[in-house]
Amino acid sequence: MKLYYSPGACSLSPNIVAREAGIPLDLVKVDLGAKKIDADGDFFAINAKGYVPALQLDDGSVLTEGPAIVQYLADSKPESGLVPRTGTLERYRQQEMLGYISTELHKSYSPLFYPTTPAATVEERKAYLKKRYKLIDERLADRPYLFGDTFTAADAYLFTITNWASHVKLDLSEYANLAAFQKRVSQRPAVQEAMRAEKQEKKAA
Repeated sequence: MKLYYSPGACSLSPNIVAREAGIPLDLVKVDLGAKKIDADGDFFAINAKGYVPALQLDDGSVLTEGPAIVQYLADSKPESGLVPRTGTLERYRQQEMLGYISTELHKSYSPLFYPTTPAATVEERKAYLKKRYKLIDERLADRPYLFGDTFTAADAYLFTITNWASHVKLDLSEYANLAAFQKRVSQRPAVQEAMRAEKQEKKAA
């Protein structure tokens, strides 16, 4: 399988999940500005949406959207415990959290990466993100990961998105539990491997 990624982007999340599950992936770097594949080629030919991550399966088909990709990868190695079993309430709880991270955190960062975004919008988005992070920080008060002692796909996604805070000058220092979580996840061997493999830069998409 091939994972199309860009350093520092949300594609880090499935990269982490694959490594946690012991799934080998070929990494293909994408220039998101030019929409070009590192090895020459039009990225739109791979993913018409034009953004990462995109996972090309062994049969040539392509799966897009980070939350879908991490669940697919984790389901291929159920013994990893990265997602709960299909049909269980726990599975829907994880989908609930993936949806929250995607819509309330991930997309709220988007305006902050553009220098043309009005200052009032920047401040509004930062205030909104802090409000949403407060719920996460409270959840992490009595557990090392979002769902207890077990690292899951949702943790990989939260870690990846929260890494953007320093880049956009979003001050999350008041959230001690979140800071401890970020440090804890950053020390996981699979996470360190994924970040080294991508030669992560502080930019996002």
